[in-house]
Formats: sequence, structure tokens, C-alpha cells
Amino acid sequence: MSAGMHNQRGATLIVALIMLVLLTLFALSSFSTANTNLKVVGNMQQKTEALHATQQAIETVISTPLFITNPANAVAAPCGAANTLCTDVTGDGVADFTTNLVGPDYPTGPHQPTCVTVRVIKNQDLVLTNAEDLGCAAAQQSGAAGIAGALTGDSLCANTVWEIRARTTSSSSAASVIVTQGVGVRVSADAAGTSC
Repeated sequence: MSAGMHNQRGATLIVALIMLVLLTLFALSSFSTANTNLKVVGNMQQKTEALHATQQAIETVISTPLFITNPANAVAAPCGAANTLCTDVTGDGVADFTTNLVGPDYPTGPHQPTCVTVRVIKNQDLVLTNAEDLGCAAAQQSGAAGIAGALTGDSLCANTVWEIRARTTSSSSAASVIVTQGVGVRVSADAAGTSC
């Protein structure tokens, strides 16, 4: 009987070591999975913040008429270079994201909003009960030019469609987002001729 007990004492040690190795592998696997998930969530957060910074930059550009009158300097208060906006998400005074306006031929083309189409509004398309349309009516203009405009059918206004493309990059990660947004703007026919 004593020979059987000696054989069992070694088996307990081996089983305990195997269990210890399995528990260690399980803990390492859990740590690796948690670390991977943390990186994925961090990357998603960086991409979302970059997307919001891009949308904010586009809204800032659209809210001023500079993108129509001077597309090469469409940002009122650029940071660093023309058509560049910096966004501080953390509030520490350091720019976390840099947004540049880019053209349709990015990265080689001009970095500015692009006029896609321009169409002079015809007088018959105006609703003269609308104050904005009434200001566009060619008959409102005095003299021979007003009569000529009424005869040709062109009003004093034009509808333009602009494409604004912005690229945002993060200063702390490789997150990068490009967003393209179109906007329709009514301008005077003279301004449409010079800006489009």
C-alpha cells in the first residue's frame, strides 16, 4: 500500500501545475482581449472626434460669405495657413485636430471650396410675393438695363452650388477623415460671374 501512495503524490503536483498554466493562459488571453478592445474604442473615439471637427469646420466656412467671395481664404481666422482650422477638444489650449479645406483633386489641386454649377434665374421662375425674389426681378432695375433684362428673361440673381471638402487629421493619432458637403447659395448674377 505504501508504494501506491508514493505514485499519487506526484500526480497531484502535476495536476496543480497544469491548472496553474491554464489559469495563467486564461488571464493573459483576457488581458490581450481587453487591451485590443480598448484600442478599438480609442480609435473609434478619435475618428468620431475627427468627424465632428470636420463638420464644425464646414459649418464655420458655410456660415460666412468668404467661401463665395474669396475661396482661397474662406476661413475668417485660420490657424497656421489659409483655409485651415484647429480644434481643441480637450480644452488644454493645444490643437487636437487640424482641418484643411481641400479641393476635388486632393491632394494635388487647389485647397479651397469649388463652385460646381451656376444658373442664372429666369424672371418667370421668380415668385414676386417673396421679398428675396422681388429683389432679383430685372424689372426692378431702372433704365435700359432693366428693360433689356426683362426682354432676355434673366433676373439679377443666380443659383450656385458649391462643394466644400475638408480633411481633418489628429495630432495624437493616425485618425484622418475627409468629408464633402454641397451647399446651394443664391448670389447676384454679377457675383456669380466673378466667383464661379
